[in-house]
Amino acid sequence: MDRYYKKRLVPLALPAVILFVMVVLVPFIVGVVYSFTGWRGTYFVGGEHFWQSFVGIENYIKAFKTKQFMDALVYTVRFTVVAVIVVNVASLGVSLLASYLHRGAATYRTVYFSTNLLGGLALGYIWQFIFEIVFSQILFGEKGIISLPALCNMTQDNTKALFALVMLFTWQTMGYMMIIYTTGLNNISKDLFEAASIDGANAWQRFWKITVPMLMPSFTIVFFMTLSKCFMLLDQNIALTDGNFGTRMLATQILRTTRDSSPPDYGLAQAQAVIFFVLIAGVTLAQVSFTSKKEVEV
Repeated sequence: MDRYYKKRLVPLALPAVILFVMVVLVPFIVGVVYSFTGWRGTYFVGGEHFWQSFVGIENYIKAFKTKQFMDALVYTVRFTVVAVIVVNVASLGVSLLASYLHRGAATYRTVYFSTNLLGGLALGYIWQFIFEIVFSQILFGEKGIISLPALCNMTQDNTKALFALVMLFTWQTMGYMMIIYTTGLNNISKDLFEAASIDGANAWQRFWKITVPMLMPSFTIVFFMTLSKCFMLLDQNIALTDGNFGTRMLATQILRTTRDSSPPDYGLAQAQAVIFFVLIAGVTLAQVSFTSKKEVEV
């Protein structure tokens, strides 16, 4: 079998390589080049070709001087910090609960995982209905079952909308991350817990001294996925708030840049996209490097 794959490696891998180059690599390189130009979508400012409209790092300077971009950056970082913590705590919690179930564990995991199958836009509109109708009018409004103003009109306030997005994002991704944590928990030898119990370790000590260190490979994967997903959040942000009330995320800001400028400044939008890429790559690589060093080998 190994000889078969070694002999046919190139023809088997070639379609995937061509697809990657044409769909990912080439557009990325073109986008980086265009970020240094006065590109307006259908024409270049200053000439017919991109090298005639070269503006250097002007688009990047303009991006950092744009208040909407900086506000979106700050809001995205705030959301990411809260969401990463909540998603990891929630998914690890339901994973630990599932590991203690003797009956119905498969059904339990399936129910939680199914939320990940819903599309971002559909999910955003569903939760918008929940926040604006169920929460604001039926449950927690002035005429609701319990009057809780803090849970009313959550999509119409900067801070409330952040927690609304966190709730939506956690509900959507928790089941997927649970599967990763469950796999990690299943790979931990039960002998370690039995030995710790014999030595007098309580449940918290067993969790902190055995479960957490042995789960570091799972932490590395889940942190990487949640960080990248948080920074790239787009559909849910548009469906839930459409970026209003100062709730624009970075992906939404890049999308809206061409609409906010006249004529549409695609060069500026592309510069923001490059900054976006560098930020995600830098944060996720730093996180993977840090958590990988904490992994324990057995």
